[in-house]
Amino acid sequence: MGKLVVVENVTLDGVMQAPGGADEDTRRDFPHGGWAHPYADHVMAETMGKGMGADGAMLFGRRTYEQFHGFWSKQTDGNPYTEVLNRKRKYVASRTLTEPLPWENSSLLGGDATEAVAALKRQVEGDLVVLGSGRLVQSLAGAGLVDVYTLSIHPLTLGTGTKLFPDGAYGTLELVDVVPTTTGVIIATYRPTAG
Repeated sequence: MGKLVVVENVTLDGVMQAPGGADEDTRRDFPHGGWAHPYADHVMAETMGKGMGADGAMLFGRRTYEQFHGFWSKQTDGNPYTEVLNRKRKYVASRTLTEPLPWENSSLLGGDATEAVAALKRQVEGDLVVLGSGRLVQSLAGAGLVDVYTLSIHPLTLGTGTKLFPDGAYGTLELVDVVPTTTGVIIATYRPTAG
């Protein structure tokens, strides 16, 4: 049985929206896209690279899948992430996409996302890693399906934007690992606990 691992960039005030670019996710007129870039360093690249190289598969919501496919499937610069992302099995939870999906090694999960992911966890060996995919993560967390959170916590607040944990989401977490970067980001790995 696989573990569901959520990997997210978040701010100190919990915002996860559009860390990668200005036009990544402008819903609700979000003005701060690309906030994570100034904090990238070799420590983050090495730490995330270890996780990317592990056995398992990836899980995306539709929006994140389309953004990743639009960028990573076209890269030819030798970035090691490109090879990993293209090679890994990718599952996509979407009610609007149809097969065949355009990115190699991609499969569509049909029906209710939480039920499909619960079944997938029983089938996948290794980690089932979710990158981004905020709405999907919130649904999976609400259903108690998340086994691990790896959060790159950035030293800034934005005051607006979609948060990883929405208002009313109660839970307790156990810290299992922490890696500080040279730019002030804390890469913290948590395991949900009963509480």
